Amino acid sequence: MATLTHGTWVLIADGEKALFLRNDLDEMNPDLNVIRIEEQENPSDAEQGSDKPGRMQDTGVQQLSSMEEADWHQLAKDRFADDLADMLYKSAHKSDFSRIVLVAPAKVLGELRKKLHKEVEQRVVAEIDKDFTNHPLDKVEKLLKSELDPAA
Repeated sequence: MATLTHGTWVLIADGEKALFLRNDLDEMNPDLNVIRIEEQENPSDAEQGSDKPGRMQDTGVQQLSSMEEADWHQLAKDRFADDLADMLYKSAHKSDFSRIVLVAPAKVLGELRKKLHKEVEQRVVAEIDKDFTNHPLDKVEKLLKSELDPAA
């Protein structure tokens, strides 16, 4: 069972915001402190799109088929996961942390997991499929403690 031991990092992320936290006490009384905050501007797909989708020649005479437009909002979220994985690798390489708990919605967690370097993967002690990005730190501490130790 994973615990929030002293010095354990916690990454709380969604597709647009990430909090890098460190537990400065112990697993019994977690005291999470912000190490770094990352946010990206990611307007809705409609705001990022240009025009109507393009058209291409189809097999029939004078027939055009519509082409699907890129989901710019989702692409930005995927790039954000790339950036987070890179930040984690740099921190792990500098030995800034030896243990980390990843907390993110399933889709973000999946994207992040695919991009993590082995040096970071080896330090992941738990993954929690939840969105805690908009909770105050004292509530995050309680939620993490109950997620990691249901008997608590």
